[in-house]
Amino acid sequence: MTETLHIVGGGMAGSEAAWQAVRLGVPVVIHEMRPNQGTFAHRTGNLAEMVCSNSFRSDDDEQNAVGLLHWEMRQAGGLIMEMADTHALPAGGALAVDRDAFSEAVTDRLRRHPLVTVTGDEITSIPRDGRWIIATGPLTSSALAEAIRAETGTEALAFFDAIAPIVYADSVDMDIAWRQSRYDKGETEEERTAYLNCPMTKADYEGFIDALLAADKTEFHEGETAGYFDGCLPIEVMAERGRETLRFGPMKPIGLTNAHRPDDKPYAVVQLRRDNKLGTLYNIVGFQTKMKYGAQQDVFRRIPGLENARFARLGGIHRNTFLNSPTLLDDQMRWTAHPHIRFAGQITGVEGYVESAAMGLLAGRFAAAEALGLPVASPPPETAMGALVNHITGGAEAKTFQPMNVNFGLFPEIDARGGRKNRKTRYKAYTDRAKAAWLDWLGALQAA
Repeated sequence: MTETLHIVGGGMAGSEAAWQAVRLGVPVVIHEMRPNQGTFAHRTGNLAEMVCSNSFRSDDDEQNAVGLLHWEMRQAGGLIMEMADTHALPAGGALAVDRDAFSEAVTDRLRRHPLVTVTGDEITSIPRDGRWIIATGPLTSSALAEAIRAETGTEALAFFDAIAPIVYADSVDMDIAWRQSRYDKGETEEERTAYLNCPMTKADYEGFIDALLAADKTEFHEGETAGYFDGCLPIEVMAERGRETLRFGPMKPIGLTNAHRPDDKPYAVVQLRRDNKLGTLYNIVGFQTKMKYGAQQDVFRRIPGLENARFARLGGIHRNTFLNSPTLLDDQMRWTAHPHIRFAGQITGVEGYVESAAMGLLAGRFAAAEALGLPVASPPPETAMGALVNHITGGAEAKTFQPMNVNFGLFPEIDARGGRKNRKTRYKAYTDRAKAAWLDWLGALQAA
């Protein structure tokens, strides 16, 4: 009988790893401590619960690296992408999902599979035998994190992750706000009107920045240093870098026309993205924050259209740890000191839901192939998954290793001749090359 694969953590990475393994016929036990042991950010005991955002970002598989990653996961029969597509919400050119329906569907699919067992136990020490994947994500329990630190002999790197607030749609003043995706992007009217937009004059913006900078913030504990992942900076940290930073970031007004006053160009715009299928909840895009709860309500209600906003969830900040993977993992994502253990997901130093699930997909396939005695190579670095795994297992400089989203800068350079100096043409060349390499890799694994 095939040896059981044990997976610690039922988030994006753990759920995808389990699915890939059982598709190859390897039985799996998912050790998910929730809801018996809660976390700062999670609300349920569902698998693959989304907490920071409901967006998988761009779905463009010809011009965007994360869209290419979507494509590769779909080609590999990924559960996370299947459920994301099933529960997608209009979001222009992005892929956003109804987060509750999505996680419930992932949970149902895995719990009903005859080769999957889900337990509620918390793993607090390093497993000494068996076959394991640790996919505990950004909120690894303190006991397990301490066990990993003790075993590696080094401090795990750490940064702080922030969450954006969610408002009730019926509390947004639609006499001020309007519906529109940036540049009217989308194939249907629903997609072209997927976002709510709140306009600001220069006076509105300056007052908002003043209030933001003066607001009470969460203080860090003694000895903690506030390192942040640049892709998820709290808005007040961005504002501290310069008063115009937000206006050129999440509050940029380009590509938007105020439906109520089309001749007036907003100085800044706050966008809200639909958070559930019913359209009753919207999250404030890019508004991760470390403000205290009372201050958040005061500051966010300064935004035109949100003066009477009711919040389904306020923002927050929590500690997030990840491994120095280039010094600890091999190209099969095995812990070199304990090869029976693999790591997957955000704990490896990738950033984002899609990247985390992708590393779970690879770890699950690697572990299952090993259990079945099948040879399997790491995917080529020309693919999105290969570029990511190469980065975290040796391509990055260990001394400066930081969390990383997938991007074309991680891929081997492509020949810029023949018109490829044009960015659009160059990115299409990257994705064409990646798709061919990915299909070859999948075919070799299936043949084995």
